[in-house]
Amino acid sequence: MSDARGVITAVETAETLENPYTLSHLDALESEAVHIFREVAGEFERPVLLFSGGKDSIVMLHLALKAFRPAPVPFTLLHVDTGHNFPEVIEYRDRTVEAHGLRLVVASVQEYIDGGRLRERPDGTRNPLQTVPLLEAIENGRFDAVFGGGRRDEEKARAKERVFSLRDEFGAWDPRRQRPELWQLYNGRHAPGEHVRVFPLSNWTELDVWQYILRERIELPEIYFAHEREVFSRNGMWLAPGEWGGPKEGEAVERRMVRYRTVGDMSCTGAVESSAATVPEVITEVAASRLTERGATRADDKMSEAAMEDRKREGYF
Repeated sequence: MSDARGVITAVETAETLENPYTLSHLDALESEAVHIFREVAGEFERPVLLFSGGKDSIVMLHLALKAFRPAPVPFTLLHVDTGHNFPEVIEYRDRTVEAHGLRLVVASVQEYIDGGRLRERPDGTRNPLQTVPLLEAIENGRFDAVFGGGRRDEEKARAKERVFSLRDEFGAWDPRRQRPELWQLYNGRHAPGEHVRVFPLSNWTELDVWQYILRERIELPEIYFAHEREVFSRNGMWLAPGEWGGPKEGEAVERRMVRYRTVGDMSCTGAVESSAATVPEVITEVAASRLTERGATRADDKMSEAAMEDRKREGYF
């Protein structure tokens, strides 16, 4: 751990010595995110933060705690639970909420299926089914600003997003209605029924996130680190077996040393073969990668060339 941390510290120290009034790149990203959280808290009436227990939402919550300390975080957390989440991640989510005395609202895809308001997909994937529970949770909670952990480096549709992303009365995203954000001036004005999605990590990369996790010593679910796990191969991805419908006939289950770069629905989130068992080892691995985390491990983004953008237009994040 000392080698990677030493590299980061040496770089930041060199930057500071050269100009003591210049922030390191991690300090600059942190400062921007804290500013965004405070701007939203001052401008909106009922913000909510999406928290799944994934690394980006964990970093986002860490930044929110910093932004308002010693006061409590002034908004609720929201998780759209597909019912096919990794157990380690749900356990981490609940433990974190309890540790910080936070309020968590859970919108359950399974409840919508059981109630006949949603229909199970033939492929078992529930990520596309999250949109309706998400939009109804926003409407029922009267949330006018919704923090998400999306980053521009993840996927080309997310690269089009502003930090403040206006959504219409149906929760839909229209890229033609994007507002300019010069000099970190954010426009949160919206009509009744509309709301704004807010992305404090927009300008972060996957590598920035991991370097910040190292610097801040942020705990993560063990699923992000190399461990031996039962997986099977489908369409070039290592998926975890589960009640969602995997594996099918002819798909052999194997035990492999893997980790997850991103965490979502078990049916569409692939593991990568890896021996990176510590944060510094993950940083080295990410720095050498030429594939984005979603491009490498998310089957739901491969359904079509515009899969993410299509879902965003319907109200997805």
